[in-house]
Amino acid sequence: MSKTFGKVRIILAVIGLGLTLSGCGYNTIPTLQETAKARWSDVQNQYQRRADLIPNLVATVQGYAAQEKSVLTAVVEARAKATQIKLDASDLTDPAKMKAFQDVQNQLTGVLGRLLAVTENYPDLKSNANFMALQSQLEGTENRIAVARRDYIDAVRAYNTALRTFPTVIWAKTVFSGEQPMAEFAASEGASTPPQVKF
Repeated sequence: MSKTFGKVRIILAVIGLGLTLSGCGYNTIPTLQETAKARWSDVQNQYQRRADLIPNLVATVQGYAAQEKSVLTAVVEARAKATQIKLDASDLTDPAKMKAFQDVQNQLTGVLGRLLAVTENYPDLKSNANFMALQSQLEGTENRIAVARRDYIDAVRAYNTALRTFPTVIWAKTVFSGEQPMAEFAASEGASTPPQVKF
């Protein structure tokens, strides 16, 4: 009888310990970290979608705007740079790598704006169904990028806050002491100035 009672006490103690750990924030840090990593994957997915659309957009514009070769070349070069810099989940705690990634993406955004501005000189191009469809997809992708970046920023904020607030700070200083805050996106220089693209 006492052996059975002892086993029941051990089982109850294990259950109690599990409930205590689950209620005290132990799982919060890894959960928030994985959420932030998933949000980062969404950001990368949207940047890849944009990179995949660009060759089609450039090819369509090329047919009409052959003399605008410098702008087209700049778009192709910026896309190449943007796709060369990879930032995986293990790099999210390195602000320098995050800034380098942001810089090439911002450069690509800038030259795409110049490309769309060039099309103002080509009325036939602006009415071309292929161009209109690509432009619409690109605009939609830019919106998706903005949403994915916002979601990533929110996830990083929650994760970084958990590393510094009670009760999760206890776990952050002990069991998860090797975990570093993740880098957030910063607005690019000139982000507050709207692009001067006229249609």
